[in-house]
Amino acid sequence: MDLESSKCEMRKGFMASILMIAATLSMAPLAHAREFGKAAPGHSNETPTELGDVTIEPKLGDKVDLDAKFLDHSGREVSLRDYAKDGKPILLSLAYYSCPSLCNFHLNGLNDAFKQMKQPLGEEFNLVVVSFDPKEKPALAAAKRESYLKEYGRPEGSEGWHFLTGSAESSAALAKAVGFGFRWDEAQKQYAHASAAFAIAPDGTITRYLFGIVFDPKTVRLSMLEASKGKIGTVIDKLILYCFHYDPKENKYTLAAFNVMRAGGILILLVLGAFLVPFWFRGRDQEVK
Repeated sequence: MDLESSKCEMRKGFMASILMIAATLSMAPLAHAREFGKAAPGHSNETPTELGDVTIEPKLGDKVDLDAKFLDHSGREVSLRDYAKDGKPILLSLAYYSCPSLCNFHLNGLNDAFKQMKQPLGEEFNLVVVSFDPKEKPALAAAKRESYLKEYGRPEGSEGWHFLTGSAESSAALAKAVGFGFRWDEAQKQYAHASAAFAIAPDGTITRYLFGIVFDPKTVRLSMLEASKGKIGTVIDKLILYCFHYDPKENKYTLAAFNVMRAGGILILLVLGAFLVPFWFRGRDQEVK
């Protein structure tokens, strides 16, 4: 075997070895990825009988009626579809504006997250708060909205805040669609209810539930990016979403080892291809000569 043939064989062997390494790196965590996200064994939590109708039953993949009619803070008739234009998703909250505690904590938590986001509210998604108390009217919604806009402190994001009221039928139907339970507690003279925000895709599909009263800005934004089906955010945002996996136990996105390794394997292949292909063609040209 002459020197040029030997070099050619060495190049082929080297390239085959590199490709095998890259493939191994991209597939190594597959077994781990199959286990990722499985709920760890734990103790069952029983809901007290008296609270059985105020829980939140996730209905991921179901759709809400985007054409249901409500009134905005100015008294104008609107529908959820008005806030899902241009491929923007909706972050939906069900609350009532005269709530003495939980609703305020929930909205305060969302506001804290919004203030930490680079993009002003309304640029990539809209917040829509719907009162489930049919006695509440637009004037109360307007006052509530104004107080949160003042606390938010970013005038450029004011168009992203929407506080709605509606009939008992429309609010109850929306609550049922997202699995949100509530009831009037006559003894306490207030509503008993749970707390969550709902990521709604532009076509009305429920894509994510964010429970609680404290929200991580990254989790909120990735949830809305996911709900938009790639219509908002940059290429980098979409790559970040690809590398993260939503962990319902932690109520946030966590690094997905399989996706990271697969993306790394693809990147290695691209880099090696950019480096080795010209080298391979030069070798072939020399062989021809």
